[in-house]
Amino acid sequence: MDIKAYMQTVGQQAKAASRAIARADTNAKNKALTVMAQAILRDQAKLLAANAQDMEAARARGLDSALLDRLELTEKGVAGMAEGLLQIAALPDPVGEITGLNYRPSGIQVGKMRVPLGVIGIIYEARPNVTADAAALCLKSGNASILRGGSEALNSNQAIAACVREGLAAAGLPETAVQVIETADRAAVGELITMREFVDVIVPRGGKGLIERLIAEARIPVIKHLHGVCHVYIDDKGDLEKAIRIADNAKTQRYGTCNTMETLLVAEAVASTVLPKLCRIYLDKGVELRGCPAARAIVAEMNAASEEDWHTEYLAPILSIRVVKDMDQAIEHINTYSSQHTEAIVTEDYSRARRFLREVDSSSVMVNASTRFADGFEYGLGAEIGISTDKIHARGPVGLEGLTSQKFIVLGEGHVRG
Repeated sequence: MDIKAYMQTVGQQAKAASRAIARADTNAKNKALTVMAQAILRDQAKLLAANAQDMEAARARGLDSALLDRLELTEKGVAGMAEGLLQIAALPDPVGEITGLNYRPSGIQVGKMRVPLGVIGIIYEARPNVTADAAALCLKSGNASILRGGSEALNSNQAIAACVREGLAAAGLPETAVQVIETADRAAVGELITMREFVDVIVPRGGKGLIERLIAEARIPVIKHLHGVCHVYIDDKGDLEKAIRIADNAKTQRYGTCNTMETLLVAEAVASTVLPKLCRIYLDKGVELRGCPAARAIVAEMNAASEEDWHTEYLAPILSIRVVKDMDQAIEHINTYSSQHTEAIVTEDYSRARRFLREVDSSSVMVNASTRFADGFEYGLGAEIGISTDKIHARGPVGLEGLTSQKFIVLGEGHVRG
Protein backbone atom coordinates (compact mmCIF):
# COMPACT_ATOMS: atom_id res chain seq x y z
CA MET A 1 0.00 0.00 0.00
CA ASP A 2 1.19 3.51 -0.85
CA ILE A 3 0.56 5.04 2.59
CA LYS A 4 0.92 8.66 1.46
CA ALA A 5 -1.55 8.23 -1.41
CA TYR A 6 -3.97 6.31 0.82
CA MET A 7 -3.92 8.96 3.54
CA GLN A 8 -4.31 11.78 1.00
CA THR A 9 -7.45 10.06 -0.29
CA VAL A 10 -8.77 9.62 3.26
CA GLY A 11 -8.09 13.30 3.97
CA GLN A 12 -9.82 14.49 0.80
CA GLN A 13 -12.86 12.36 1.55
CA ALA A 14 -13.01 13.59 5.14
CA LYS A 15 -12.81 17.25 4.07
CA ALA A 16 -15.65 16.78 1.59
CA ALA A 17 -17.74 14.86 4.14
CA SER A 18 -17.15 17.52 6.80
CA ARG A 19 -19.20 20.01 4.82
CA ALA A 20 -22.15 17.62 4.62
CA ILE A 21 -21.93 16.75 8.31
CA ALA A 22 -21.66 20.41 9.33
CA ARG A 23 -25.02 21.15 7.70
CA ALA A 24 -26.73 17.87 8.70
CA ASP A 25 -29.81 18.35 10.84
CA THR A 26 -30.11 16.99 14.36
CA ASN A 27 -32.65 14.30 13.42
CA ALA A 28 -30.30 12.78 10.82
CA LYS A 29 -27.36 12.71 13.25
CA ASN A 30 -29.48 11.18 16.00
CA LYS A 31 -30.86 8.53 13.65
CA ALA A 32 -27.32 7.56 12.67
CA LEU A 33 -26.31 7.26 16.32
CA THR A 34 -29.36 5.18 17.21
CA VAL A 35 -28.80 2.74 14.34
CA MET A 36 -25.12 2.45 15.30
CA ALA A 37 -26.12 1.52 18.85
CA GLN A 38 -28.61 -1.06 17.59
CA ALA A 39 -26.02 -2.56 15.26
CA ILE A 40 -23.44 -2.82 18.05
CA LEU A 41 -25.89 -4.66 20.31
CA ARG A 42 -27.01 -6.92 17.44
CA ASP A 43 -23.42 -7.73 16.49
CA GLN A 44 -22.16 -8.28 20.03
CA ALA A 45 -20.96 -11.80 19.22
CA LYS A 46 -19.02 -10.56 16.17
CA LEU A 47 -17.41 -7.77 18.17
CA LEU A 48 -16.36 -10.11 20.98
CA ALA A 49 -14.99 -12.65 18.47
CA ALA A 50 -12.93 -9.96 16.73
CA ASN A 51 -11.68 -8.73 20.09
CA ALA A 52 -10.74 -12.28 21.13
CA GLN A 53 -8.48 -12.44 18.05
CA ASP A 54 -6.83 -9.17 19.07
CA MET A 55 -6.41 -10.32 22.68
CA GLU A 56 -4.81 -13.61 21.60
CA ALA A 57 -2.36 -11.79 19.33
CA ALA A 58 -1.61 -9.20 22.03
CA ARG A 59 -0.79 -11.89 24.60
CA ALA A 60 1.44 -13.64 22.07
CA ARG A 61 3.30 -10.34 21.57
CA GLY A 62 3.80 -10.06 25.34
CA LEU A 63 1.90 -6.79 25.80
CA ASP A 64 1.69 -5.64 29.42
CA SER A 65 -1.33 -6.12 31.67
CA ALA A 66 -2.36 -2.45 31.57
CA LEU A 67 -2.59 -2.51 27.76
CA LEU A 68 -4.42 -5.84 27.79
CA ASP A 69 -6.92 -4.39 30.27
CA ARG A 70 -7.64 -1.46 27.96
CA LEU A 71 -7.83 -3.70 24.90
CA GLU A 72 -10.32 -6.24 26.23
CA LEU A 73 -13.99 -5.95 25.26
CA THR A 74 -16.62 -7.62 27.44
CA GLU A 75 -20.38 -7.92 27.14
CA LYS A 76 -20.60 -5.05 29.62
CA GLY A 77 -18.20 -3.02 27.49
CA VAL A 78 -20.24 -3.60 24.34
CA ALA A 79 -23.42 -2.55 26.18
CA GLY A 80 -21.57 0.52 27.46
CA MET A 81 -20.60 1.53 23.92
CA ALA A 82 -24.20 1.30 22.79
CA GLU A 83 -25.40 3.23 25.86
CA GLY A 84 -22.83 5.95 25.17
CA LEU A 85 -24.12 6.35 21.61
CA LEU A 86 -27.72 6.64 22.82
CA GLN A 87 -26.72 9.17 25.49
CA ILE A 88 -24.98 11.30 22.85
CA ALA A 89 -28.09 11.11 20.67
CA ALA A 90 -30.14 12.38 23.62
CA LEU A 91 -27.86 15.35 24.26
CA PRO A 92 -28.67 18.81 22.86
CA ASP A 93 -27.07 19.50 19.50
CA PRO A 94 -24.45 22.21 20.05
CA VAL A 95 -24.13 23.19 16.39
CA GLY A 96 -25.73 26.54 15.56
CA GLU A 97 -26.34 27.52 19.20
CA ILE A 98 -26.31 31.32 19.50
CA THR A 99 -25.31 32.95 22.77
CA GLY A 100 -24.63 36.43 24.11
CA LEU A 101 -26.67 38.26 21.47
CA ASN A 102 -26.70 41.93 22.47
CA TYR A 103 -27.44 45.27 20.84
CA ARG A 104 -24.51 47.63 20.44
CA PRO A 105 -24.86 51.44 20.51
CA SER A 106 -24.60 51.41 16.72
CA GLY A 107 -27.79 49.33 16.51
CA ILE A 108 -26.19 46.10 15.34
CA GLN A 109 -26.60 42.88 17.33
CA VAL A 110 -23.42 40.94 18.17
CA GLY A 111 -23.31 37.37 19.47
CA LYS A 112 -21.55 34.05 19.08
CA MET A 113 -22.57 30.91 17.19
CA ARG A 114 -21.20 27.45 18.01
CA VAL A 115 -19.73 25.72 14.96
CA PRO A 116 -17.87 22.46 14.18
CA LEU A 117 -14.07 22.35 14.05
CA GLY A 118 -14.09 20.51 10.69
CA VAL A 119 -12.04 17.31 10.40
CA ILE A 120 -10.74 15.69 13.59
CA GLY A 121 -8.01 13.06 13.58
CA ILE A 122 -8.08 10.69 16.54
CA ILE A 123 -5.03 8.51 17.25
CA TYR A 124 -5.41 5.92 19.99
CA GLU A 125 -3.97 2.71 21.38
CA ALA A 126 -5.96 -0.34 22.51
CA ARG A 127 -9.37 0.86 23.80
CA PRO A 128 -11.63 -0.28 20.92
CA ASN A 129 -14.56 1.53 22.58
CA VAL A 130 -12.88 4.78 21.48
CA THR A 131 -13.87 3.92 17.90
CA ALA A 132 -17.56 4.21 18.78
CA ASP A 133 -17.19 7.08 21.27
CA ALA A 134 -15.06 9.24 18.98
CA ALA A 135 -17.19 8.58 15.91
CA ALA A 136 -20.35 9.51 17.81
CA LEU A 137 -19.00 12.67 19.43
CA CYS A 138 -17.51 13.95 16.19
CA LEU A 139 -20.72 13.21 14.30
CA LYS A 140 -23.05 14.88 16.81
CA SER A 141 -20.81 17.95 16.94
CA GLY A 142 -20.89 18.25 13.15
CA ASN A 143 -17.34 17.09 12.45
CA ALA A 144 -15.90 14.49 10.12
CA SER A 145 -13.36 12.16 11.74
CA ILE A 146 -10.37 10.04 10.81
CA LEU A 147 -9.75 7.33 13.40
CA ARG A 148 -6.38 5.60 13.62
CA GLY A 149 -6.46 2.87 16.25
CA GLY A 150 -3.50 0.80 17.37
CA SER A 151 -2.37 -2.31 15.53
CA GLU A 152 -3.26 -4.39 18.58
CA ALA A 153 -6.98 -3.57 18.14
CA LEU A 154 -7.24 -3.72 14.34
CA ASN A 155 -9.89 -6.48 14.20
CA SER A 156 -12.01 -4.95 16.98
CA ASN A 157 -11.91 -1.48 15.44
CA GLN A 158 -12.90 -2.67 11.97
CA ALA A 159 -15.83 -4.66 13.41
CA ILE A 160 -17.08 -1.54 15.24
CA ALA A 161 -16.46 0.58 12.13
CA ALA A 162 -18.89 -1.60 10.17
CA CYS A 163 -21.63 -0.71 12.68
CA VAL A 164 -20.73 2.97 12.40
CA ARG A 165 -20.98 2.91 8.59
CA GLU A 166 -24.35 1.17 8.85
CA GLY A 167 -25.67 4.02 11.00
CA LEU A 168 -24.39 6.72 8.66
CA ALA A 169 -25.91 5.00 5.63
CA ALA A 170 -29.27 4.55 7.35
CA ALA A 171 -29.42 8.29 8.02
CA GLY A 172 -28.42 9.28 4.48
CA LEU A 173 -25.09 10.71 5.64
CA PRO A 174 -21.79 10.10 3.83
CA GLU A 175 -20.00 7.01 5.12
CA THR A 176 -16.72 8.88 4.67
CA ALA A 177 -17.75 11.16 7.55
CA VAL A 178 -16.12 8.53 9.82
CA GLN A 179 -13.12 6.70 8.40
CA VAL A 180 -11.24 4.08 10.40
CA ILE A 181 -7.71 3.64 9.01
CA GLU A 182 -7.33 0.11 7.70
CA THR A 183 -3.56 -0.22 7.98
CA ALA A 184 -1.38 -0.79 11.03
CA ASP A 185 1.59 0.90 9.34
CA ARG A 186 2.95 3.61 11.66
CA ALA A 187 3.65 5.80 8.64
CA ALA A 188 -0.09 6.51 8.51
CA VAL A 189 0.22 8.42 11.79
CA GLY A 190 3.03 10.52 10.38
CA GLU A 191 0.87 11.46 7.40
CA LEU A 192 -2.24 12.16 9.48
CA ILE A 193 -0.56 14.60 11.86
CA THR A 194 0.93 16.68 9.04
CA MET A 195 -2.05 16.93 6.62
CA ARG A 196 -2.87 20.54 7.41
CA GLU A 197 -4.87 20.96 4.23
CA PHE A 198 -7.38 18.33 5.35
CA VAL A 199 -7.24 17.95 9.17
CA ASP A 200 -8.12 20.71 11.66
CA VAL A 201 -7.20 19.15 15.01
CA ILE A 202 -5.59 15.97 16.36
CA VAL A 203 -6.76 14.20 19.53
CA PRO A 204 -4.44 11.46 20.84
CA ARG A 205 -5.49 8.80 23.33
CA GLY A 206 -2.62 6.59 24.29
CA GLY A 207 0.59 6.22 26.20
CA LYS A 208 3.16 8.85 26.99
CA GLY A 209 5.39 7.74 24.11
CA LEU A 210 2.67 8.25 21.52
CA ILE A 211 1.69 11.67 22.82
CA GLU A 212 5.31 12.85 23.10
CA ARG A 213 5.79 11.87 19.46
CA LEU A 214 2.74 13.83 18.39
CA ILE A 215 3.78 16.91 20.37
CA ALA A 216 7.17 16.79 18.60
CA GLU A 217 5.98 16.02 15.07
CA ALA A 218 2.41 17.30 14.61
CA ARG A 219 1.88 20.32 12.38
CA ILE A 220 -1.78 20.49 13.42
CA PRO A 221 -3.18 21.67 16.80
CA VAL A 222 -3.33 18.84 19.37
CA ILE A 223 -5.85 18.44 22.23
CA LYS A 224 -4.08 16.17 24.71
CA HIS A 225 -3.02 15.02 28.11
CA LEU A 226 0.42 13.53 28.51
CA HIS A 227 -0.19 11.28 31.52
CA GLY A 228 -2.33 10.95 34.64
CA VAL A 229 -0.52 11.38 37.96
CA CYS A 230 -3.65 11.74 40.10
CA HIS A 231 -3.79 12.40 43.85
CA VAL A 232 -6.19 11.88 46.73
CA TYR A 233 -5.58 13.95 49.89
CA ILE A 234 -7.12 12.75 53.15
CA ASP A 235 -7.55 15.84 55.33
CA ASP A 236 -7.52 15.77 59.14
CA LYS A 237 -11.10 17.08 58.97
CA GLY A 238 -12.15 14.20 56.72
CA ASP A 239 -14.65 11.44 57.49
CA LEU A 240 -12.26 8.49 57.70
CA GLU A 241 -14.83 5.91 56.62
CA LYS A 242 -15.44 7.96 53.46
CA ALA A 243 -11.70 8.39 53.06
CA ILE A 244 -11.01 4.65 53.11
CA ARG A 245 -13.82 3.94 50.65
CA ILE A 246 -12.75 6.71 48.26
CA ALA A 247 -9.01 6.00 48.40
CA ASP A 248 -9.61 2.26 47.89
CA ASN A 249 -11.84 2.86 44.86
CA ALA A 250 -9.58 5.53 43.36
CA LYS A 251 -6.71 3.03 43.22
CA THR A 252 -8.14 -0.47 42.91
CA GLN A 253 -11.39 -0.13 40.93
CA ARG A 254 -9.22 -0.27 37.80
CA TYR A 255 -5.45 0.06 37.58
CA GLY A 256 -4.77 0.87 33.93
CA THR A 257 -6.67 4.14 33.51
CA CYS A 258 -5.48 7.74 33.44
CA ASN A 259 -7.86 8.77 36.26
CA THR A 260 -6.58 6.13 38.70
CA MET A 261 -4.94 7.55 41.84
CA GLU A 262 -1.15 7.14 41.77
CA THR A 263 -0.24 9.08 44.95
CA LEU A 264 -2.09 9.15 48.27
CA LEU A 265 -1.48 12.11 50.60
CA VAL A 266 -2.55 11.86 54.25
CA ALA A 267 -2.56 14.57 56.92
CA GLU A 268 -0.20 13.61 59.73
CA ALA A 269 -2.89 14.12 62.39
CA VAL A 270 -4.91 11.15 61.05
CA ALA A 271 -2.19 9.10 59.35
CA SER A 272 -1.70 6.64 62.20
CA THR A 273 -5.45 6.01 62.32
CA VAL A 274 -6.30 5.68 58.64
CA LEU A 275 -3.16 4.24 57.03
CA PRO A 276 -3.10 0.82 58.80
CA LYS A 277 -6.71 0.10 57.79
CA LEU A 278 -6.33 1.41 54.26
CA CYS A 279 -2.97 -0.22 53.59
CA ARG A 280 -4.29 -3.58 54.76
CA ILE A 281 -6.94 -3.31 52.01
CA TYR A 282 -4.29 -2.45 49.44
CA LEU A 283 -1.94 -5.24 50.50
CA ASP A 284 -4.75 -7.79 50.49
CA LYS A 285 -5.48 -6.75 46.89
CA GLY A 286 -1.83 -7.14 45.88
CA VAL A 287 -0.94 -3.44 45.64
CA GLU A 288 2.74 -2.62 46.14
CA LEU A 289 3.13 0.36 48.49
CA ARG A 290 5.94 2.91 48.28
CA GLY A 291 6.00 5.43 51.09
CA CYS A 292 7.83 8.36 52.62
CA PRO A 293 9.69 7.73 55.93
CA ALA A 294 6.70 8.87 58.03
CA ALA A 295 4.32 6.53 56.17
CA ARG A 296 6.77 3.60 56.47
CA ALA A 297 7.02 4.19 60.20
CA ILE A 298 3.27 3.52 60.43
CA VAL A 299 3.05 0.63 57.92
CA ALA A 300 6.18 -1.50 57.88
CA GLU A 301 5.27 -3.41 54.70
CA MET A 302 5.88 -0.32 52.55
CA ASN A 303 8.92 0.03 50.35
CA ALA A 304 10.76 3.34 50.28
CA ALA A 305 9.45 5.88 47.76
CA SER A 306 11.98 7.64 45.57
CA GLU A 307 11.74 11.14 44.08
CA GLU A 308 10.85 9.51 40.77
CA ASP A 309 7.83 7.78 42.33
CA TRP A 310 6.09 11.10 42.96
CA HIS A 311 6.29 11.80 39.20
CA THR A 312 5.21 8.33 38.05
CA GLU A 313 1.97 7.18 36.43
CA TYR A 314 2.12 3.47 37.27
CA LEU A 315 -1.01 2.17 35.48
CA ALA A 316 -0.43 -0.85 37.71
CA PRO A 317 -1.07 -2.06 41.30
CA ILE A 318 1.59 0.24 42.75
CA LEU A 319 0.83 3.25 44.97
CA SER A 320 2.97 6.05 46.38
CA ILE A 321 2.01 7.33 49.85
CA ARG A 322 3.17 10.51 51.58
CA VAL A 323 2.27 11.87 55.00
CA VAL A 324 1.95 15.67 54.84
CA LYS A 325 1.77 18.23 57.62
CA ASP A 326 -1.47 19.86 56.45
CA MET A 327 -3.47 20.97 53.42
CA ASP A 328 -0.89 23.61 52.51
CA GLN A 329 1.74 20.94 52.07
CA ALA A 330 -0.72 18.68 50.23
CA ILE A 331 -1.55 21.43 47.71
CA GLU A 332 2.15 22.24 47.31
CA HIS A 333 2.89 18.56 46.58
CA ILE A 334 0.05 18.26 44.08
CA ASN A 335 0.94 21.43 42.18
CA THR A 336 4.59 20.29 42.07
CA TYR A 337 4.15 16.67 40.94
CA SER A 338 0.69 16.45 39.38
CA SER A 339 0.14 16.04 35.64
CA GLN A 340 -2.90 18.36 36.10
CA HIS A 341 -5.37 15.58 35.35
CA THR A 342 -7.51 14.85 38.45
CA GLU A 343 -7.13 15.44 42.19
CA ALA A 344 -9.47 14.85 45.14
CA ILE A 345 -9.73 15.93 48.76
CA VAL A 346 -11.61 14.08 51.51
CA THR A 347 -12.77 16.63 54.07
CA GLU A 348 -15.84 17.76 55.96
CA ASP A 349 -14.51 21.32 56.26
CA TYR A 350 -16.38 23.51 53.76
CA SER A 351 -13.75 26.25 53.70
CA ARG A 352 -10.93 23.81 53.05
CA ALA A 353 -12.93 22.11 50.32
CA ARG A 354 -13.54 25.44 48.58
CA ARG A 355 -9.89 26.39 48.91
CA PHE A 356 -8.75 23.05 47.47
CA LEU A 357 -11.09 23.51 44.49
CA ARG A 358 -9.73 27.00 43.90
CA GLU A 359 -6.00 26.43 44.39
CA VAL A 360 -5.36 23.01 42.87
CA ASP A 361 -4.44 23.58 39.23
CA SER A 362 -5.82 20.47 37.51
CA SER A 363 -8.46 19.84 34.86
CA SER A 364 -10.75 18.03 37.33
CA VAL A 365 -10.77 18.73 41.09
CA MET A 366 -13.08 16.79 43.42
CA VAL A 367 -14.38 16.88 46.97
CA ASN A 368 -15.29 13.60 48.69
CA ALA A 369 -15.38 11.57 45.47
CA SER A 370 -13.13 9.05 43.73
CA THR A 371 -10.87 10.27 40.93
CA ARG A 372 -12.29 7.41 38.83
CA PHE A 373 -15.32 9.60 38.09
CA ALA A 374 -13.21 11.82 35.81
CA ASP A 375 -14.52 10.76 32.44
CA GLY A 376 -17.06 11.98 29.95
CA PHE A 377 -19.65 9.26 30.56
CA GLU A 378 -19.74 9.95 34.30
CA TYR A 379 -19.80 13.73 33.71
CA GLY A 380 -22.94 13.46 31.58
CA LEU A 381 -21.16 14.13 28.28
CA GLY A 382 -22.41 10.81 26.87
CA ALA A 383 -18.82 9.84 26.20
CA GLU A 384 -15.52 11.61 25.75
CA ILE A 385 -13.06 11.89 22.92
CA GLY A 386 -10.26 12.26 25.45
CA ILE A 387 -9.05 14.21 28.45
CA SER A 388 -7.33 17.54 27.96
CA THR A 389 -4.90 19.01 30.47
CA ASP A 390 -4.29 21.96 28.15
CA LYS A 391 -5.54 25.34 29.29
CA ILE A 392 -6.62 26.69 25.90
CA HIS A 393 -9.82 25.68 24.08
CA ALA A 394 -10.79 22.50 25.95
CA ARG A 395 -9.89 21.26 29.44
CA GLY A 396 -10.88 18.05 31.21
CA PRO A 397 -13.06 15.42 29.50
CA VAL A 398 -13.68 16.60 25.93
CA GLY A 399 -17.25 16.10 24.79
CA LEU A 400 -19.46 17.83 22.26
CA GLU A 401 -18.70 21.40 23.31
CA GLY A 402 -14.96 20.75 23.25
CA LEU A 403 -15.26 19.60 19.62
CA THR A 404 -16.77 22.89 18.52
CA SER A 405 -15.63 26.48 18.37
CA GLN A 406 -17.47 29.79 18.34
CA LYS A 407 -17.58 32.47 15.71
CA PHE A 408 -18.90 35.99 16.07
CA ILE A 409 -22.13 36.78 14.28
CA VAL A 410 -23.51 40.25 13.56
CA LEU A 411 -27.15 41.06 12.73
CA GLY A 412 -27.99 44.34 11.15
CA GLU A 413 -30.70 46.03 9.08
CA GLY A 414 -28.64 47.94 6.58
CA HIS A 415 -26.30 49.35 9.20
CA VAL A 416 -23.14 51.10 8.01
CA ARG A 417 -20.31 52.43 10.09
CA GLY A 418 -20.10 56.19 10.35
